[in-house]
Amino acid sequence: MTSVAYDLLSGTAFGAISVGMMVPLQFPDKRAALLGAFLNRFAIGLLIPLVQLGVTGWLLGLGLGILLSLPDAIITKAFAPIIGLGAVGGIIIGWLASHVVVHP
Repeated sequence: MTSVAYDLLSGTAFGAISVGMMVPLQFPDKRAALLGAFLNRFAIGLLIPLVQLGVTGWLLGLGLGILLSLPDAIITKAFAPIIGLGAVGGIIIGWLASHVVVHP
């Protein structure tokens, strides 16, 4: 699979999973909360395969998943679920990217 195809697929899938988990929850502005969550998780899925730091895929995914989740966690004060999901999703996306993505 090409890098661009994997980037878009993993970003969309991770965003959709995150939104799906949030649908039953109540928020003052649910539309904004779901859109923000989708965009954050889409960015994680999009960026992990593009970054080349010379470390193993799952470790890169873990670092970027946590780093990109921190702003939302700080704003909402919901550290464990936001950082936890970012870390787990980042690890999975990073590991898969190192095994299925064809880099030119």
